[in-house]
Order: sequence, then structure tokens, then C-alpha cells
Amino acid sequence: MADFVAAIDQGTTSTRCMIFDHGGNERAKHQLEHSQILPRAGWVEHDPVEIWQRTGAVLQAALDAAGLGAGDIAALGITNQRETAVVWNRRTGRPYYNAIVWQDTRTDRIAATLERDGRGEVIRARAGLPPATYFSGAKIQWILDNVDGVRDAAESGEAVFGNTDSWLLWNLTGGASGGVHLTDVTNASRTMLMDLRTLDWDEELLSFFGIPRAMLPEIRPSSDPAGYGEVTLGPAAGIALTGDLGDQQAATVGQVCFAPGEAKNTYGTGNFLLLNTGTEPVVSEHGLLTTVCYQFGGDRPVYALEGSIAVTGSAVQWLRDQLGIISDAAEVESLAARVQDAGGAYFVPAFSGLFAPYWRSDARGVIVGLSRYHTGGHLARATLEAICYQSRDVIEAMARDSGVSLDVLKVDGGVTANSLCMQLQADILGVPVSRPVVAETTALGAAYAAGLAVGFWKDTDELRANWNQAKRWSPAWNDQQRSDGYAGWQRAIARTLDWVEVG
Repeated sequence: MADFVAAIDQGTTSTRCMIFDHGGNERAKHQLEHSQILPRAGWVEHDPVEIWQRTGAVLQAALDAAGLGAGDIAALGITNQRETAVVWNRRTGRPYYNAIVWQDTRTDRIAATLERDGRGEVIRARAGLPPATYFSGAKIQWILDNVDGVRDAAESGEAVFGNTDSWLLWNLTGGASGGVHLTDVTNASRTMLMDLRTLDWDEELLSFFGIPRAMLPEIRPSSDPAGYGEVTLGPAAGIALTGDLGDQQAATVGQVCFAPGEAKNTYGTGNFLLLNTGTEPVVSEHGLLTTVCYQFGGDRPVYALEGSIAVTGSAVQWLRDQLGIISDAAEVESLAARVQDAGGAYFVPAFSGLFAPYWRSDARGVIVGLSRYHTGGHLARATLEAICYQSRDVIEAMARDSGVSLDVLKVDGGVTANSLCMQLQADILGVPVSRPVVAETTALGAAYAAGLAVGFWKDTDELRANWNQAKRWSPAWNDQQRSDGYAGWQRAIARTLDWVEVG
């Protein structure tokens, strides 16, 4: 058998390919950024063709860096930015419009109408999601309603939709020359269109958005022994595609959270905390999402509660790109370390409204508590604290929904390289924070799903044996500091509300 498994991790700001050995160790990696297209306030787009070109380039470069060929790769998995919607022509392969990114808020009126007329409750009950700009369904409706010719093409089956996983699967397996139109249960569960229990597209939910079923991909397990086809791209041709997961579910698999009650928090552009709830979906009463965590082959699906936070790592990028107070994202740690605390200042980066557990699209970002005393260091520290306080909001809601109190929080993603931020997270939560040796757990989870499908790993126990802790942060704040800090955060949250008119 081949000695390696590969994964493509198509994220919000970049695409990477990683190659892993049987021990879950990285053999090679290549990564390329893509353009962020911001046509107007609240609109965020990507060029799907650029993303596809980057995907082919990183796959080839990773193989070259490792000195490997297609015959050395047992399987390939894909993980992706989940709710980012692409609509393309299946005959020509050309997108009808740019990909509308998960952060985009142009569909706020669609979401508000669904909430106001009662259809939102149906979506919650059946799809596990609130009507929100975050998810794919309203983005598809916007394209159908606003791009000439797309609705007619969709009715005829010529215009097809996918999150970026489907777009890549289709292109990797031949594109207009026979590419497969597939997705997995985790990505489908992020559309507002799939019934969580039947794992199929729901006709009533489709009718809410006016979406023809003919444009939707076939839903398959996340780890599929039957496979999604083979790569047809150059020297990678012949590699079996057998794993597909949305990025946060992939990170949950990479963190080996296979038992109910196990949770992970991924720190990237946004933060995403998932708690494994087992084989029955748990309906949230406190602003969390009910989602499919993974499905391996013919096994029953495993579900999760998720707290999705729109802006965390991207708040650091904002300090760099919009304010210019740092020249590199890594500088935020040293700048924040110049001060002992944020001096009573709070930064709530509600640039796209507030996601979990509030779901307030009328909110916008605020910085409160400023005086002439405050410096760039205080703002940098308030930014790191904002990442951590938003995670506490989600964990508080998760404990109320599930009755589970975390003993330790497993973390991954780029921001975990910031040791000060992780120490603040332990302080603000009051529980230890643990980072694994392989911090790129999103790509690792996609590789695990692909490898399980072909027997490269025989079961999840083998995957658990691969997990090792690299670093652990223990709380240093006392209870009064923690309580006072969180009370101030909640006052700051209140200042963000009712800032824009929605609906």
C-alpha cells in the first residue's frame, strides 16, 4: 500500500495541500493565498477560478516538495470553507458569478423575512440552523434572483451549485469532461436546505428559497469507501478522492473528538467550537447550531453543537491592513505584551454582525472604554481578549444546551501560535487549553477521513493514538478577575446592537 495520504484544505484566505504519513506527521505542505474581493460594505467574494488554479498548484507543489508521485498517495481528502457558495455552468465549467463568501451579509433581508414570517422555525427544526446570512441557501437565492439567466439555467439543470468542496471535486475529477457533482453530509448541513435526520435535500426548505433541486449535488458520507472519483489532474492523476468534510468538522476529526462530550475550538479567520453530541441531533435553545459532525462510510452520522464566530483572526488582519498598527499578524503578540491588561478597553469586532450565540445581523463593531491613556498595545490586547471572550460566550451557551462543562479545551488553527492569546483564553475560561503537536488539524482531519475509507487507518482508535499534546496553558486569573472581565465584555456587546436597520 502507498505510504501517505494527502489533503486539500481550501480556506477563506488561502488553499493548501498537506501530505501525512501513517503517524499523522506532516511530510510536505504548500500554501497559496487568493484574492479577497470586497465590492461594497458587507459584501465578500472570491474568484472560483482563481481558487481552482491555486488548488491544482498546491497539490502539484506538495507532491514535488515530498518527492512523491500519485502512486505514493493512498487517498486524497478535501476540506473547505463551508458556506461559501459557487454556482457554475456544468457544460462550460464557467462560474456565473463570484463565490459569495460565508462572511457576506448581502442576504440580510432574505434572512430577516424568513425569521419574521415564521419559516425560520421550520428551518431550525429541520436543518438545525437559524435563518442567517452565514449559510448557503440565501446566497444561492441571491444569485438566482440577481444574475441574468441563472434561474432558467438552474431549472434546466445546466446551472449547478456547490460549496467550495463541490466546486473542487467537480474540477479535480474532470470538470466539464465528466466531473462528479457531489458533496458530503457536513457541507450539506450548512446550507439550510438539508434535513438533519434524513440526510437529504428537503423539498419544503428548497421552496423557501426558490431553489430547483436539479442544481444541487448528491450528498455522500464524509469518508466514503466508494469514493468520489479519481483525480484527473496531471501528475496527480489516479489518486482516489475518498474524504470530504467542511473545515470545522474536519478539525474535530483531526482533534480525534470521537466521543460525545469532546470538543475543540479552531482559531482561524473566525472561531468555531464544536462539541460532539453523538448519533442524535441536539436542538440548541441558546443560539448554537446543530450540525452533522461526520459520517464514516455506512455508519450512523455523528452530530455536533457548534458555536460559530465570524471575526477573530481576521480582527488581527484588520489591525494590520486597515489600521496599520502592525505590519505582520505575528506582531500583535509582542505589541499586546507591552501592557499588563487592556486598561478597561473592549473591542467587539462585529464586522459582519454577531454570530453565535447572539445571531444579530444588526450589530456592528465597537471599541469602548477608551481614554487618552490607551495605546496601540491596549488595542492589540483588547483584540486578543475579544477572540477569547467570544469563545467564552459560545462555551457558556454550550454548557447550558448540553449540560457538559469542559475540563479542558482542545485548540488548533493559526492563532494558537500566539501564546499570549492562548494564555488569555485559559484565564478567561478558567480551564486549561491544550494544543496538539499537529496544529493543522483541519487538513489532518480530511486526511483521516480519506485514509479510513481505504483502510490506510483501520479505525478511530488508531487515529487517537496519533494525538499528542504540544503545549498546555493553565488559568492564572482569579475568579474575581474572570467575573469582572466578562461582565465588562457583556456591557460592550450591548453597545453593538441595533446599529444598522435590517429587514
